[in-house]
Amino acid sequence: MTSRSPLAPDWLALPADANDLSPIVWPLGVERDSDGIVSIGGVLATDLASQFGTPLYVVDEQHVRLRARQALEAFTAEFARVGTSAKVYYAGKAFLSTAVARWVSDEGLGVDVCSGGELAVALAAGVDPARIGMHGNNKSLAEIDAAVAAGVGTIVLDSEIEIGRVAEAAARHGRVQAVRLRVNSGVHAHTHDFLATAHEDQKFGLPLEAAATVVADIRSRPTLTFLGLHCHIGSQIFGADGFAESAARLLEVQAQLLQAGPVPELNLGGGFGIAYTTADDPTPISELAARIADIVAAECERLGIPLPVVAFEPGRSIIGGAGVTLYEVGTIKDVSVAVPGMSSDPSAADATTAVRRYVSVDGGMSDNARPALYGADYSVRIAGRASDADPTLVRIAGKHCESGDIVVYADYLPGDVAPGDLLAVPATGAYCWSLASNYNHVGRPPVVAVSDGEARVIVRGESIEDLLRRDTGADHDQAAGRNTTGAS
Repeated sequence: MTSRSPLAPDWLALPADANDLSPIVWPLGVERDSDGIVSIGGVLATDLASQFGTPLYVVDEQHVRLRARQALEAFTAEFARVGTSAKVYYAGKAFLSTAVARWVSDEGLGVDVCSGGELAVALAAGVDPARIGMHGNNKSLAEIDAAVAAGVGTIVLDSEIEIGRVAEAAARHGRVQAVRLRVNSGVHAHTHDFLATAHEDQKFGLPLEAAATVVADIRSRPTLTFLGLHCHIGSQIFGADGFAESAARLLEVQAQLLQAGPVPELNLGGGFGIAYTTADDPTPISELAARIADIVAAECERLGIPLPVVAFEPGRSIIGGAGVTLYEVGTIKDVSVAVPGMSSDPSAADATTAVRRYVSVDGGMSDNARPALYGADYSVRIAGRASDADPTLVRIAGKHCESGDIVVYADYLPGDVAPGDLLAVPATGAYCWSLASNYNHVGRPPVVAVSDGEARVIVRGESIEDLLRRDTGADHDQAAGRNTTGAS
């Protein structure tokens, strides 16, 4: 048996079986068949790759639907227990298509959007506008107008400037628009600095101490109605402590606001984490709902104020674990690396090196920017076969011209991983397609939904011809492989 690599991060355990598919990180509908081939939603990964190519985003529809139901049921039950109700919106920024919008809407969730494009997708999916919330720190006048005209249920005001803009749009359309005010509670969730969004020095929202003055302005506008405060403390958060503290601070201000008028709702945002590796331990949604309901009820009782309707905006926790990205291995190289903490001078007495195996695939940071942006960790398995070869530490690299183009920083694969192998990376449902790019003129992969043994494309991929079609200087006949000049 191979020993643990000294290059492996502390959290990464040497697996007893490098073919294992831990239910912590893989979608509910994933299994490995008797031939060793991984199936997702009843469809073989090899068939998916053969039919749709690689890289390929695969989304387990039933996983999404179940997570949406679980979130709604948990928050509804726990807040009913303490004497109020809850609303749950799906945060479309995680990944939004008309199919996904329909799935979550079918399961009873509203949809949270933060751009004109996301709003258009939700409306095209047939989502009831009254169940749409509109976010954004710099909504254009056109986006505000489109949201008001469509009849969205709520618009989250992110700055004082937006008060007048939304009020004027509502007047033009003869509506009274319900709004929330985004504030910063000062709670900095334990997460990556780039993902923590409630500390004061950032672009989102207003300081909590400004709420009373700003809400008074909102209430003075006849075309606006104030629903309540909104706060989002970060993303990929484990545990309920940050939400509990943020809720307590917001309710203190809510008590003050109630002296001048109604505050029927409180929106505590989203950011619930998922497992990307077996070392992650996300808090079950049922436990989060119970803890947050208890703290809201206790604080309202302490303050002597009525319980508001409490709203949430999960995204990653609904869609993240449902996604798997398939890649094909292209090249493999072993690199000798100095062991951390030991001398890198090969002539030194304490010189120690180890081998890191770089496995390069046909995608990379253009289809998953999170490792490059945040240093995010992922897991990987061979999907087209099983192997009894000893585990070997690997780093899955992309094909782009960046040294930071890494898909998986560290995991163990069977030592016989080879060019042509099909690899699967789980937990890619959130913020992978959404952040995808055309870096190095690589087309974005298609998104395929799987359910009950059936697969269908829900977002078409991009070909080189698609990319050239956008380039106004390209000869599209030649781009399509046709010679129009007569030259040989």
